[in-house]
Amino acid sequence: MTLSSPLLLVVGLLVTVALGWAVVVSGRRRKAALAAAGVAVAGGRRTSFGAGLTIAGVAVLAIATAGPTAMVPVPRTAGTVMLAIDVSNSMGADDVAPTRLAAAQRAARAFVAAQPDSVDIGVVAFERGALTTARPDADHAKALKAIDRLKVAGGTSLGAAIAVSLTAISGKQVTIDKDGNVPDIGYWPSATIVLFSDGQNQGQGLDKAAEVAQTAGVQVHTVGVGTTAGATVKVDGYNLQTSLDEETLTKIAQTTGGDYHPASDAARLDGIADTIDLRLTVSDEPLPLAGGLIWLALALLTAGAALTVLRSGRVI
Repeated sequence: MTLSSPLLLVVGLLVTVALGWAVVVSGRRRKAALAAAGVAVAGGRRTSFGAGLTIAGVAVLAIATAGPTAMVPVPRTAGTVMLAIDVSNSMGADDVAPTRLAAAQRAARAFVAAQPDSVDIGVVAFERGALTTARPDADHAKALKAIDRLKVAGGTSLGAAIAVSLTAISGKQVTIDKDGNVPDIGYWPSATIVLFSDGQNQGQGLDKAAEVAQTAGVQVHTVGVGTTAGATVKVDGYNLQTSLDEETLTKIAQTTGGDYHPASDAARLDGIADTIDLRLTVSDEPLPLAGGLIWLALALLTAGAALTVLRSGRVI
């Protein structure tokens, strides 16, 4: 249990101790005065019990004012989606208006908006390498901000995109060595990668990265951004022809059990969430206790006051 204002608890308990001491001293003086006058004291225990309930109520109220919070385990179904978005130079082509990257960002935002809070979403930006720009999180605003920050730069490595996405999902570093050995990252059927790209791959290890995803039970859904007719894009002063490689993107999806979606069909990405095998997880969530303690304190104060008044005609 944690307290938001521990100082208030200290003050409240000091007040409680002082009140308890005052009750004891007052009771002793009253008893001594009555004994000196030859008057027998009746119902002393019941009166003391009433005062005790009142003091207990004050003590509970002191704890409540300190803002106690308990961490309780809460089960929920959850899944993870990594959005891997191509930011290579070819994504600056305008055969999909206004540009391929802008179209990919628009489709990615729509996908995020359609997902429930039970799905953690992360973002990976990739060109020749790949970088996790937003780790998987239930706060989808973080993913949207990461998508908005993306800028065109560099070449394309689809293998790196998948490897870094798997690293973010599993928490284990996924690298494809020169010998082509495939690392074991466990089984993650509750995770999915949605890859937005024109498929123009210039990196190595794509087949092995897809194999790692397949073995780990992670489906990769690919979204082809661009046209097969292609367009010309200027890179470092040179005009380069670039076109959509649907064959590569389709192969990735088929290898991992996912689906290929043309950008024009990106609206149907909402259905990808239905393919995620959501897992049951238990996470600790804060539970404020102040409300319940206040009700308990009021009950004790009321009972204590009523019992004291009933037996002695006084509140304390």
